[in-house]
Amino acid sequence: MFHKLLVAIDGSEISMNVLEQAIDMARGWKAELHAVYIIETGLISSVPMDNTWEVIYSLLEQEGERLLDTAEKKAQDAGISLKKHLLSGHAGNEIINTAEAEGVDLIIVGSRGKSQIDRLLIGSVSAHVVKYSTISTMVVRV
Repeated sequence: MFHKLLVAIDGSEISMNVLEQAIDMARGWKAELHAVYIIETGLISSVPMDNTWEVIYSLLEQEGERLLDTAEKKAQDAGISLKKHLLSGHAGNEIINTAEAEGVDLIIVGSRGKSQIDRLLIGSVSAHVVKYSTISTMVVRV
């Protein structure tokens, strides 16, 4: 059915459950799996451009690497190879851009993410991807 899947992770329990479902789908469809973690630069743009910004960015980058390594291990344990993408920018745009660049035919996102604000909405990133992507998108409720 689908040959290339992209799953967005942010470290939330929801996104890690979505990752498990994406791994199951990739195994069932014998599909290539990509995982993307985005450092949302809009969240830290109000921080003065000094050492503080660099420290915050570095910590977020380390978290992203750790989460992508965890995703890769889970995929390998299931017999699936996973291509990791650690990016920065607007999360919704970066998910769409990566999916298009990699020729992905299904984007998989959680219904909400790490942010408490996301609980008020479907999830601003999920809503953005659904609204603006021309690629089929699955929103997983967990």
